[in-house]
Amino acid sequence: MRQKCAELRRDSPAGTAAVLPGHHRCNTRSPSPAPVNSTFSPIDLLRSLFWGFFGGEMAANKPKTSNSLALHKVIMVGSGGVGKSALTLQFMYDEFVEDYEPTKADSYRKKVVLDGEEVQIDILDTAGQEDYAAIRDNYFRSGEGFLCVFSITESESFAATADFREQILRVKEDENVPFLLVGNKSDLEDRRQVGAEEAKNRADQWGVSYVETSAKTRANVDKVFFDLMRGIRARKMEEGKENGKNKRKSLMKRIRERCCIL
Repeated sequence: MRQKCAELRRDSPAGTAAVLPGHHRCNTRSPSPAPVNSTFSPIDLLRSLFWGFFGGEMAANKPKTSNSLALHKVIMVGSGGVGKSALTLQFMYDEFVEDYEPTKADSYRKKVVLDGEEVQIDILDTAGQEDYAAIRDNYFRSGEGFLCVFSITESESFAATADFREQILRVKEDENVPFLLVGNKSDLEDRRQVGAEEAKNRADQWGVSYVETSAKTRANVDKVFFDLMRGIRARKMEEGKENGKNKRKSLMKRIRERCCIL
């Protein structure tokens, strides 16, 4: 059979394909590609509009993998020694660390269930010392929400919260950035220097919530982290809706430009 094929190829005119007896000739050349229309048809645009409306909802119903879980980035700010690290470690590991060691910048990540939804929280515990003020801007840019911590036993740390707030707003250029004012060490009531009403008034002026915590007794530790994550999530949803509206407006404009009234 192979010999017969070889003979037929040898005897066939150049540029033609050999045909065995009882077989039909096949076109061995690839068909020319169809011309491509570089513009969207109205049907294409309507299809895009459909996915703009419903694609996000359909994708949200799919099972989420570890890599697709929502990630909320929290930045801990406040003066040194107020208990930022103690709050973080208590939330992460249910441990109270009493010995104070100045922090440069430590990052933690944990999976949690927020209102029935599994999410991830990324916590950046920043240095409170003035020596590190110059590098805080870089940390603040990456944050989506901020826990501004002071100690109720140190009035100086409470005064410093105004400076931290101002620096965050300058970097983020957003007065509505998710932000909680946290008065830590509520277990040391006999040493209190900052009244709860005074701190609450400052929070009201800023349009944020005020919560008192104790890293030692774990009072309200989970609350401040979860409340801030809810604020971050709500902010992302608002931004997502706004982006969706802009996309739909753009699609509708393109449809109107390409469609004509018959």
